[in-house]
Amino acid sequence: MHGIHKPKIQFNLTTSITPSPLPHNPKAALSNPNWKAAMLDEFDALIKNKTWELVPCPQNVNVIRSMWIFHHKNKSDGSFERYKARLVGDGRSQQVGSDCDETFNLVVKPTTIHIILTITLSKSWSIHQLDVKNAFLHGELQETVYMYQPMGFRDPIHPDYVCLLKKSLYGLKQAPRAWYQRFADFAFTLGFSHSKYDHSLFIYRKGNDMAYILLYVDDIILTASSDALHRSIMSLFASEFAMKDLGTLSYFLGLAVTQSCRWFIS
Repeated sequence: MHGIHKPKIQFNLTTSITPSPLPHNPKAALSNPNWKAAMLDEFDALIKNKTWELVPCPQNVNVIRSMWIFHHKNKSDGSFERYKARLVGDGRSQQVGSDCDETFNLVVKPTTIHIILTITLSKSWSIHQLDVKNAFLHGELQETVYMYQPMGFRDPIHPDYVCLLKKSLYGLKQAPRAWYQRFADFAFTLGFSHSKYDHSLFIYRKGNDMAYILLYVDDIILTASSDALHRSIMSLFASEFAMKDLGTLSYFLGLAVTQSCRWFIS
């Protein structure tokens, strides 16, 4: 009656993306341009990270296999986002005492989590979740690990060479421990120290400033006495690792956390 109308929206159902199916093996993936591009992205990232160097294969050493893992990465609404290919080492073929030693990894204790959340609540501090991209790839290996070159990406000049790993790879038995040590070493340079009762709790104290970091493999939460300190810590860690602030803590190791006017933990 007043000349107001709702524009008619045209929907084109033919534009919806149907992703290529998951390949059964690397050979099939390389024949598909979408999956081949994802493999190239992963391989280039590993080369840029200086994950290995090619060397002649020594005699009488254990050489592990490399494997490709494929999956579709979806958006938060469940729709398709991109193709993801990940190169992993076959930790099942590692030999203790040869190419791996201590493989256990320290993880934060449930009691510690509850204590830090209680302190955060009592002081009305903000608490955030952090995400580190490809966390295990930051770990530096102490052991000598040889790996066959990835299928489809063998060096044309030295096809018989093997990869002498310098950085950790997903799938290696010592990967979680190598990542923990890498994270801890950097945290110490920033003035953090770990609790003597729980080495996965990192504590920062300087004057009236305080901060806590809880580390569970590659799941991290950070709380600080001020927003300025929080931003400063995030900036320093982001300069060393590909780290992202996921915002206010909502879920961590089975704990659902909701904040309205107060914190609620279930």
